[in-house]
Amino acid sequence: MEEKIKKYLGVDWGEKRIGLALGDSLLKIATPFKTVGDPARLLEVVEEEGIDILVVGKPLKLLEEEGASRNKKFSDFLEGLKKKAPIKIELVDERLTSKAADSLKRAAGSYKGAASRDEIAAMIILQNYFDNL
Repeated sequence: MEEKIKKYLGVDWGEKRIGLALGDSLLKIATPFKTVGDPARLLEVVEEEGIDILVVGKPLKLLEEEGASRNKKFSDFLEGLKKKAPIKIELVDERLTSKAADSLKRAAGSYKGAASRDEIAAMIILQNYFDNL
């Protein structure tokens, strides 16, 4: 019997916006998906897209120290997800993903339909996860 192809959702958490990227266990290629404004909408996307695993970027400072206020907000976000999302949640170090996203956006130039910085950061988080499986 073949193993079911699992759907992954990469998550770049931010206090104002949450960037999302999609991928699956067959191709292991992350693609930018959309940006949502709050955790409730994120949970709707999980259900709508049939997501099996959430890959969430964990915000850390460059010296691996967690920022106090930002970390509290992220911890609250993560606890809410754990309580409401009945799926596996993986955490990935997200250091420098926003800077990498900015570089990719600059390299691609601006064109209609371009992914947002948050979506690209989510794609990088998810692709890093796939690359380290």
